[in-house]
Amino acid sequence: MPGRKLHPPERVAEYTARGWWSQDTMDALLRAQVARQPDRLAVVDPANKATLVGTEPRRLTWRELDTETDRLAAVLLGLGAEQGDVLAVQLPNTVELVVAYLAAWRIGLIVTPFPVQFREHEIVAMAGLAEAGFLLTAGRIGERAHAQEVAGYRAAIPSLRHVLAHGTDLPAGVLPVDTLTAAAGDTAAVGQYAAAHPADPNDCVTICWTSGTESTPKGVPRCHYDWLAICWATVEAPRLAEDDVLLNPFPMVNMAGINGMFLPWLRVGCVLVQHHPFDLPTFLAQIGAERATYTVAPPALLTLLLQRTELLAAADLTSLRQIGSGSVPLQPPMVRGWQERHGIGIINFFGSNEGISLLTDPHDVPDPEQRARFFPRYGVPGYTWSSRVTEWTSVRLVDPATGAEVTAPGVPGELRLKGPTVFAGYLHGERLASPFDEQGYLRTGDVFVIAGEDGQFLEYVDRAKDLVIRGGMNIAPAELEGLIAAHPAVADVAVVGYPDDVLGERVCAVVVPRDGQELDLSALVRFLQEQRIASYKLPERLQLREALPRNPVGKILKRELRDEIAKETTQ
Repeated sequence: MPGRKLHPPERVAEYTARGWWSQDTMDALLRAQVARQPDRLAVVDPANKATLVGTEPRRLTWRELDTETDRLAAVLLGLGAEQGDVLAVQLPNTVELVVAYLAAWRIGLIVTPFPVQFREHEIVAMAGLAEAGFLLTAGRIGERAHAQEVAGYRAAIPSLRHVLAHGTDLPAGVLPVDTLTAAAGDTAAVGQYAAAHPADPNDCVTICWTSGTESTPKGVPRCHYDWLAICWATVEAPRLAEDDVLLNPFPMVNMAGINGMFLPWLRVGCVLVQHHPFDLPTFLAQIGAERATYTVAPPALLTLLLQRTELLAAADLTSLRQIGSGSVPLQPPMVRGWQERHGIGIINFFGSNEGISLLTDPHDVPDPEQRARFFPRYGVPGYTWSSRVTEWTSVRLVDPATGAEVTAPGVPGELRLKGPTVFAGYLHGERLASPFDEQGYLRTGDVFVIAGEDGQFLEYVDRAKDLVIRGGMNIAPAELEGLIAAHPAVADVAVVGYPDDVLGERVCAVVVPRDGQELDLSALVRFLQEQRIASYKLPERLQLREALPRNPVGKILKRELRDEIAKETTQ
């Protein structure tokens, strides 16, 4: 893994001197919780784990979690893993996924997590880019035989030395991690290795993946410094403490799952309850059974639940204090409805893998109308916000056409930001255009305007990028368009999202067929499935046209397509 230390020395010196970065590391936080409350409940499996992966749900204390962490770390060391090696992980939200992260960090490995929906197309590309030496998965996840699939294409990942899997009846060449960890008796070597290879907070700990609007996925490396800085936002907005119970329905593969749930849990030492895949009855039942105090959910689902009063009437929500939401604009009636009908405050988050860290919580902005629409504009005189991250982060708006800084209300500008929560740059960034401007600010690609009577707020205007966000998963239209364009019946194609009450957006392919050719949705889906792409990327709507709308320079007018299809699907 080239460039294991991520941030330049001058940035480390500045941010540590300011108190924005500390010497905390992931493993140090775990060890502190184990020492403080060894016999207290730490993590709980999904209630439907038996159906998901074929094993019964488990509940681990901090001491038990620490023991399993040591055992998996010992197995990895025994297989030749060394500090700086990359461990690819494709597991659902289970205790085993938590252990995988913690074991890797205990001995200085870098985790690159893959959603369980990823298939050969995505995994070969991303594991290759990350130079993964090890891959950990499960024998089966749902109806898919994941270990068998990986065994079939592992040769296409030259860096891959070992494949490990939980479960039984594994194919040849896949190591049975459950058997190996059970046999890992004396784990003293793990402590000795960790002591001899101390973690630097600037060491890379994860490589997550962002689709952006490009056809090639981009790796987002992060270290202890920036992960543990940005997680203060998700600790302080919901006011988390050790007596909280977090219900996590978001896959722990990117910002939402890792920073929204996993790292706050590790920081405060509360209980983490896992949920996967999303199932509304199970989710509502877990809130009551586990006495969850905080969870996260997509805006469309929160709106739907308010409309389905019979579902909420049958659920026990009395323990729930707040819900985090975001990624798309929140509707004021939804935020108001949860607050007035159920006494539950909605926290409005705006984030990305690269490090956007805007949030509006009920303590700072009690008015639900304002909380749904606005985010704090950090640095405005006379206004202070609860989270320390708001004092660390510099924001500005820039006119995307002229490059001039926007300071007047109501004038659209691209959001740019800088601070200790921002990533250091993309994996193999030397091959890519820099995401930073001449002042070192991250170009987010998202358009906002200044709002509020004193200019104290930012209001989201539009997503400058064309990303489709389906159930919290990012889908790059350019990637799908490239695959669809290879179909012999396709002359031209554009991929856009259209609104959905539960998932937020679904995928529509707008296709211009070749002369004399025919195409229907089922044939297109079969063609894409043959490319072995993740199922959540598959189009759920196909629209055939004689031509795509374009501007005078030939650019497809995707906003026009989105608006037209949205009208058709909501009539």
